Amino acid sequence: MSIPHYRLEALSSHLQPQSPTASTMSNATRPPITCHVLDTTTGRPAANLEVKLSCCDFSDIVFEGTTNTDGRIASWANKQGSGGAEGSYVVSKGGVIPSISAIITEQAAQGGNAARPIGSSLWKLQFNTGAHYGIENTFFPIVELSFLVVQGEHFHVPLLLGPYSFTTYRGS
Repeated sequence: MSIPHYRLEALSSHLQPQSPTASTMSNATRPPITCHVLDTTTGRPAANLEVKLSCCDFSDIVFEGTTNTDGRIASWANKQGSGGAEGSYVVSKGGVIPSISAIITEQAAQGGNAARPIGSSLWKLQFNTGAHYGIENTFFPIVELSFLVVQGEHFHVPLLLGPYSFTTYRGS
C-alpha cells in the first residue's frame, strides 16, 4: 500500500464514530460541542493536546480538555473555582454539559448581532499546538477556531493539524 493511500485510509478511519456508544449518546451525556484532532504528519490522532472551549460572549467561563489516544476530548472540565473546583456558574447550572447547553440557550434567546445571527452563539476552540509539537517546531503555537452554534444541534469540530498547516470543517 502506498504511503499517501495509507495516510488517507488512517485519516478516514478517524472520521467515523469509533463506537456505537459515541454516536448514540443522549444529549444529557454528550456535550453539544465536541472536537477531535488528527496529526496529518503521521496520519494518526493527536493525543495529549490541550484544548480550551469558550463562548465569545462568556469569555470568562472556559472549559478545558486534553485529547485522548483517539485524538478526541472525552469530556470538558471547568476548573475556575477555588482550589481547581468548578466555577460558580458551572456549579449553579449543575455541571459542565448543562452549563454549555445553558450558554447556548441564553445566547440564542438574546437575538443576533454583527458577529452572529439570531438563535446562535459564537464559540471558540483554542488548540495549544506549541506545547504539542514544541514551540520551535510549529508556525502556529496556538490554533484558534471561531464558529457559530445553533441551539438544539450538536457541533463536532475536527482539526487536521500539521506543524505548518491546519484545516477544519463541520463534522457530524
